[in-house]
Amino acid sequence: MNSKSLERHTIAGPAGALEIALNIPDAVRGIALIAHPLPTDGGTLDNKVVYTLAKSFFAFGFAAMRFNFRGVGRSEGAWDHGHGEIDDALRALEYAQSRLPQVADRPPALAGFSFGTYIQTRVAQQVTPAMTVLIAPAAKRFALAVAPADTLIVHGENDEVIPLADVLDWARPQHLPIVVLPDCGHFFHARLTQLQTIVSKHIAAHIKLQTIVSDQVPTHTRGEVQSNITSLRRYL
Repeated sequence: MNSKSLERHTIAGPAGALEIALNIPDAVRGIALIAHPLPTDGGTLDNKVVYTLAKSFFAFGFAAMRFNFRGVGRSEGAWDHGHGEIDDALRALEYAQSRLPQVADRPPALAGFSFGTYIQTRVAQQVTPAMTVLIAPAAKRFALAVAPADTLIVHGENDEVIPLADVLDWARPQHLPIVVLPDCGHFFHARLTQLQTIVSKHIAAHIKLQTIVSDQVPTHTRGEVQSNITSLRRYL
């Protein structure tokens, strides 16, 4: 992922101009929408964890769509306490789909870091995702919705912003597994390579399962098989 693959500009958003950064690979498999951490704490689309997520998806052929929430960078508007920010995310996805009509009908991948995880659990209520990746979910800080059963969740053992115990309390009733990085804080300092490896393995497993369904399963039974795959991904 480099400057040659990047389109960075503003589009018309729900609160005025919305700044987006879209990295498009040569062969596009799908779209990955990536949401950044809390705007009021300095979160932007250039956050290192967000960029790591974008690189991970881009390496597998996903067009990586990052964007600045309203009031951040060149995005107009003001902080809306997590309400209008959902509309910002949906607008960024809509633009990516219009920019890449050849994959517009494919379910997008959703990924977010910290506050961005709250946004993506809400987006997932309106858009059926191909996969969901939540890094340091903002449990108890924001009202995260129920996550898809095959969601990848990664959290630091020593997260100083969102305690691991809070994430466990949110995930427990959903029976969601969590990948815990020992001796790791909220911002994954010196652990970004490890984080990228974990996310990349998840993406690769998802693609492999989808390929099996597409190549080997009769059309009339794919719905049932897809349901079973969703259950299996809990353990990947």
